[in-house]
Amino acid sequence: MNTHEHTRFQALYQRYLTELTLRGKSPKTIDLYTRCLRQVSDHFDTCPDQLSTDQLQQYFMHLVEHRSWSLVKIARNALQRFYQYVLDKPWDYVPITKPPKVQTLQDVLSLDEVGRLISHTRKLSYQVYFLTTYSLGLRLSEALNLTIADVDSHLMRIHVRCGKGRKDRFVPLPLMTLKALRRYWATHRHPVLLFPGGQPPYESVAVSGEPRVMDRGGVQKAIKLVARDCGIRKQVHIHCLRHSFATHLLENGVNLRSIQTLLGHASPVTTARYTRMTHEAQQNSALMINALVDRLQVDWVTE
Repeated sequence: MNTHEHTRFQALYQRYLTELTLRGKSPKTIDLYTRCLRQVSDHFDTCPDQLSTDQLQQYFMHLVEHRSWSLVKIARNALQRFYQYVLDKPWDYVPITKPPKVQTLQDVLSLDEVGRLISHTRKLSYQVYFLTTYSLGLRLSEALNLTIADVDSHLMRIHVRCGKGRKDRFVPLPLMTLKALRRYWATHRHPVLLFPGGQPPYESVAVSGEPRVMDRGGVQKAIKLVARDCGIRKQVHIHCLRHSFATHLLENGVNLRSIQTLLGHASPVTTARYTRMTHEAQQNSALMINALVDRLQVDWVTE
C-alpha cells in the first residue's frame, strides 16, 4: 500500500478497534479480529474495504487449504463484523460450509503417568505449573495468570478470574498444591504473580502494562519433551492435564455436575463431551481432589 492507502487503512483499523471495544468484545477477541483484518489486508496489499468477491473467495480458499477450521471461522467472523460495524454492509459474499466434524477422543493420562511427567520435569517452575494445572483442572492461561491474591489458604481454594467466557469461579486447593506453590514462590518472590516471566527484578512487562507471565510456548514445548523423555507415547499437551483431571474425578465417583462447576463449563454437554463417563455418585469434591492429588508420586527438584 502507498502512503495514502496505508493512512486510510489505519483509519479503518482504528474505527474497527473502537467499534469492537464499544460493543463489549473481550480483549482476546479484539486482538484476534483486528489481527485477521490486518492479515487479509497484507495478503492483498490493499485496504479491506476494496476487496472484491473474487479476492475474498481466493483468500478463504487459501485459509481452508492451509489453516485450521477454527482460524477460518475466526477470520470469517472478523470480516463479517468489519463489514457490519465499519462499512455498514451485509456479509453475503463468501458462503463457507463447515466440513464434517471428526469425532476424536483425547488421550487421557493415568495418575501414574501424571506423576511420572511431573517427576521427570527438571525445572521447578514447570513442575509446579504442571501440578497446579492438573490438580486445579485449569486451562493453560488460567494457570499462567494466577496471582498471590487468588490463593485463599484459609478456605483452601483458588479464585480463577476471568476464565473462558470472562467468568470467575472458585476451585478447591489441595494441600500438596499449596505447599508446592509456596515452595516455588519462595524462589522468586514476585510481588504479584505465581508464575512470572523474565528474570528478577521482573521489570519487564507486557504491552498492556501488566506483569509478564511465564512463556506459554515454553510450557507447551516442555510438556511434550518431558512426556517423550519419560516414555509416554500419547499425544500430550497442557490441556491433557485438565482433561485427565476431569476423567480421574469421574472414575473416582465425583458427579458430572460438580466437575462442570470445577472446570467452569457453561453446559454439562461440554463436560460430558470430553470426559469418559462413569457411574455417578455424590461425593465431596474438595476431599476427593485432596485424596487424588496426595496419591501423586513426585520427586521434587532441589534449587
